[in-house]
This record gives sequence, structure tokens and C-alpha cells, in this order.
Amino acid sequence: MNVHKQLLYQVIRGIHPISETDFEAFYLLFKPFSAKRKEILTYAGNVEKHLYFVIDGLQRMYYLDEQNREATIIFSYAGSFGGVLDSMMQKNPSKYYYETITPSTFLRANFQQIESLIENHPEIEILLKKGLTLAFSGVLDRLVELQCYSSEEKFRQLLKRSPHILQIVPHKYLANYIGIDASNFSKLLNSIKL
Repeated sequence: MNVHKQLLYQVIRGIHPISETDFEAFYLLFKPFSAKRKEILTYAGNVEKHLYFVIDGLQRMYYLDEQNREATIIFSYAGSFGGVLDSMMQKNPSKYYYETITPSTFLRANFQQIESLIENHPEIEILLKKGLTLAFSGVLDRLVELQCYSSEEKFRQLLKRSPHILQIVPHKYLANYIGIDASNFSKLLNSIKL
């Protein structure tokens, strides 16, 4: 089994173990895909058509308001799934952008093909439901953080979830994710004992 296939297999087993037959059918839908730094993969207003599995690189999903203010919603990196899931699942125009921060390589599957595969492989549907449930749980935790936590508490929670995040995400994006001005991020970073 090649390294990328092995990584996808391990991640899937962590969500919901499926048979070798189901995994092979699922894996066959994924094709290698790469993108340059700062490339927008999904634009607001377009329907997300792909489910991405990140092999290498860093991406973010963000919202852009009428005054061109950005709100970083989520980061994806090696070993995680990416794309604008709500747009993909509901087939509605995305409200968000999905962008590479660094050059990135993926395995990418067309979601319409995944939906067709589900008809004959019910375990894959269970896998997707469990994966979406985990994602939804993370969104609920994030909502609590945004509404109840100070900037320092949000930063500590982020480090608890993803201890390696400081090494891979530029500070300006972390500041945006936490909801503080980039110029204040270094002050926050220096005030916290890591």
C-alpha cells in the first residue's frame, strides 16, 4: 500500500473502520491533485464539488464580508479532510472560500461519485455520517469558544487541540482565527507560557 493510501486508510479507521472492499472502492474515487500557494480551490458563490484529503500543505476556509474583512473558520493540513462540506453536501453555493496557504497536495474525490458509491456500500455512508458528526461537534466547541472565551483561552484551546499549529500556520492567520489583530498576536504569544 502506498504512503498516501496508507495515511487515508489510517484516518478512515480512526473515524469508522470499513472493510477492505469498501476502502478500495472509496479509495479508487480519489485522484492526486496539487495546488500552488495562495490558490483558491473553492470560491464563495460556487458549489463545492470535491472532498479533499490533504497529503501535504496547509489550507484554510474563510469568510469574506462586504467590507472585505476575513474570518478564518478552519485550517486543514496533512491527514485531514478539506473542502466546504456544507456546500458539498447540500449542493448550495458556498458562503466560504477554501484556499491553500502553502503549496499543497491532495487526494481529491468528486462528491457526486461518492454519493453513487454509497448506494452499494452502506458502510461508507456510515463513515461519512460519523465524520460529519465529528466535524459538527468541533463546530459546536468552536462556537462556545467564540462566545465565551477570552483571546488567551481561545489560543490555549487551539494549542490543546493542535499542539503543532504554531509550527505550521503563519501567525497572521492564527490571529485572525482567534479574532485579534495580527499586531496583538505577538503580545499574546509572549504572555502565554507554552
